[in-house]
Amino acid sequence: MKKFRISFNSPVVLGFTIICFVVLIIDKITNGGSTLHLFSVYRSSLLNPLTYVRFFGHVVGHAGWAHFFGNIMMLLVVGPLLEEKYGSSNLLFVILATALVTGVIHFIFFPKVMLLGASGVVFAFILLASITSIKDGAIPLTFILVAAIYIGQQIYEGVAVQDNVANLTHIIGGLTGSALGYVMNKNKMTSNVN
Repeated sequence: MKKFRISFNSPVVLGFTIICFVVLIIDKITNGGSTLHLFSVYRSSLLNPLTYVRFFGHVVGHAGWAHFFGNIMMLLVVGPLLEEKYGSSNLLFVILATALVTGVIHFIFFPKVMLLGASGVVFAFILLASITSIKDGAIPLTFILVAAIYIGQQIYEGVAVQDNVANLTHIIGGLTGSALGYVMNKNKMTSNVN
């Protein structure tokens, strides 16, 4: 009889999930203070070292349980497949690059709005997943469809829907994932694990 065991199959995605969970617990304990000071982006002095921490840390902060579960479920579905294809270090780079790009752009263009959450990373993963089958310069039709529908939806919601969703962050996250996916596929940056 074969024994079943649980494998830590995707260290970056699982580690990211655990960090987000711990940050949300700390947020609840500190009544939002930790998230305000470390895990969200907003206009602050460039002389403040925490500004630079927040450029990366905002992707692990979440506004509440529903926000956390919405982002993490998508990461857990798409992330392990990407980590298997591209490797842990490349996927970690995608997360960090997406965090920095979305954080800096939000800091510059939305000084009075606070940004937090992993949705930019989620959309980077979605578009990265849709471009994984790029071969010999041919762009997959599925990527074109996903990008068109996704960007169209984000533009519509950004203009027509009044909510607290950072639609531009979703678009920038998706574009970052697409660009990095293109580069990784072109340079054959895939995992060496068989």
